[in-house]
Amino acid sequence: MRKCTRTLLCPLLQLTLILMLNAWVCLAADSHVRDSPQPGEGAGSGWTSLFDGKSLDGWIVKCKPADREKAFWKVDQGFILADSIGHKGHDYVWLTTNREYSDFILRLEFQAFKASPGNSGVQIRSRYDDSESWLNGPQIDINPPGPWRTGMMWDETRGNQRWIFPDLPKDKWVDESMARPARIMRFAEDGDGWNQLEISAIGTEVKATLNGAPITDYDGKGLLDDRLHQDKGVGMKGVIALQIHTGDQLKIRFRNIRIKSLDPGRSE
Repeated sequence: MRKCTRTLLCPLLQLTLILMLNAWVCLAADSHVRDSPQPGEGAGSGWTSLFDGKSLDGWIVKCKPADREKAFWKVDQGFILADSIGHKGHDYVWLTTNREYSDFILRLEFQAFKASPGNSGVQIRSRYDDSESWLNGPQIDINPPGPWRTGMMWDETRGNQRWIFPDLPKDKWVDESMARPARIMRFAEDGDGWNQLEISAIGTEVKATLNGAPITDYDGKGLLDDRLHQDKGVGMKGVIALQIHTGDQLKIRFRNIRIKSLDPGRSE
C-alpha cells in the first residue's frame, strides 16, 4: 500500500512542479513586457515612465463631485484599468498627470474590448477647470465602437469643441471615409490585442501614429496658440489625461506609458 501511494504521488508532485514553473515563467514574461523599456528607451535616453505598474502615483482623478467616489480608475494586474461597465449615470472622469508638459513624445499601449461600447482618448497639453468641472485641451481619440476613428484629433476646449484633424467645422462630424488607413486597431478578443500609440507635440505640430501607421499630422498654428487656448492655459502646455467619456460604459487597459520631454533645459 505504501509503495502504491508513492507511485501515485510522485507523478502528481512532478506535474504540480511543472505547472508552478510554467506559471512563474508566464508571469515573469508578462512582467517583462509591461515594465521593460522599448528599444532606444533605456537609461540615459531621456525617456521617463509615467506608470510604475503598481500604483497611480503621479496621477490624479479629475471629475465632478458626484463622481469622485466611483472607482472607475484603478491598477489591475499591473495595468491601468478604466472600467465603467454597468454605469451610465456619470460625467467625464479623467485620469490626469500631476505634471505638465509642453514639447514631448508620448508612447503608450492600450487594449480595447469589443464588448465595451464606450469612448476614450488621450488628452495632451490640457488643463482641468475645477470651477466648471471641465478639461480643456486637444485629444487624440480612442474609439472602440468605431475603431477607424482612433488616432484622429478632437479639441475639447470649450469655445471650440470640434474635430481639428480632420479639420472640420463645428456642425460636421467625422466619418469612415476620412480614416487613414480604415482599420488597424486590435482588440483583446482577437488575441494579444495591445495597440501602440505614439503622440508627438513639438511647437504647434502634433502627430499621432497607431501601430506604426500615421493617423494625425496637424499644424495647429493659429489655433492651439490662439487667444482662446491661451486664456485657458492649454494647447501649448498642460497635463496628459486618459478619458472615460460622459455617460459611457467603457473598459480599456493601458500599460508602458513613457514620455520624452523635449522642453529646453528640462530634465525628468
